[in-house]
Amino acid sequence: MREPRAMPTRPPAEGPAPVRAPRAFASEAAELEADVFAGLGELTPEAASLPRRKGRRWRALALWAGGTLVSLGLALAAERLIRDLFARYEWLGWIGLAALALFVLALAVLAAREVLGLLRLRTLDKLRARGVVALEGDNLPHARKITDELLVIYADRADLARARAELVADAKTILDGAELVRITERALMAPLDARARVLTAASARRVALVTAVSPRALIDIAFVVFESFRLARNLADLYGARPGLFGFMRLISTILAHLAVTGGLVLTDGVIEQLLGQGLATKLSARLGEGVVNGLMTVRVGIAAIRVVRPLPFSVQKSPAVSDFIGELTRLDTAKSKADRM
Repeated sequence: MREPRAMPTRPPAEGPAPVRAPRAFASEAAELEADVFAGLGELTPEAASLPRRKGRRWRALALWAGGTLVSLGLALAAERLIRDLFARYEWLGWIGLAALALFVLALAVLAAREVLGLLRLRTLDKLRARGVVALEGDNLPHARKITDELLVIYADRADLARARAELVADAKTILDGAELVRITERALMAPLDARARVLTAASARRVALVTAVSPRALIDIAFVVFESFRLARNLADLYGARPGLFGFMRLISTILAHLAVTGGLVLTDGVIEQLLGQGLATKLSARLGEGVVNGLMTVRVGIAAIRVVRPLPFSVQKSPAVSDFIGELTRLDTAKSKADRM
């Protein structure tokens, strides 16, 4: 006798079952109330983090009005002076008028140089940003424009004449955008990076030596400030920025944090051991260790200045680090300590 089993009463459907289309709701029924979080995704992190300060416009207006009043006062004073000179002696008035014309001409030239210095800094910043884009996107026309602009910037540099000639010859055979940027960096930036390291190391050695022999902490701080400013200026001139007063103030903004740490740093043997190692820290006196730390702070200033004024990102060349300069500073201080004991 067979076991009972269930049999289907309907024949199986041929092919897959049709998929039911999703039902749509009317917009009036779906949008019952507005979404309060709709516009938050369009805010940038800067706009979402801090509220906009409302006093900046009034501060700018006050500075503009004050500057206008000072300029008008100076103009009236100069006009009154010229009138008095002409009233006293005619030839003295002509001399005063010529001096005023020369002063205005020199002021216009200085203003033009300041504007050109700011434009050069902005050009280097844009080249560095475009270099990053060309490396990531492998854009050959973009890379060729960057190379051509750098060749124009360094056209009057005699120390880069051979590098420019080799770059022009190699650029004609390169069909890869990222590789062209790397070759440009290797040809133009490598000799400048080497000289920048020499300048930074020499400045750090001077700071370490002066700090080790100076009797006053105020002298140390003043020399660190002076040497940091000179190092930033030399590095800017090396990479082709040549900033004026306002452009140099932009570079100084990256240095102030390092100088604040340098001025208020209290050195202990533990700090020196962390920076220089266990064996060497016991051989250095407190003044020599302070010289090493101040020299390392000057190195940080130089590294920050290099990253600000370098027109290309670091892709082939190694980015300088503080650890690259510790050996020279410790050798200098070790020699100084041996000379003092002899």
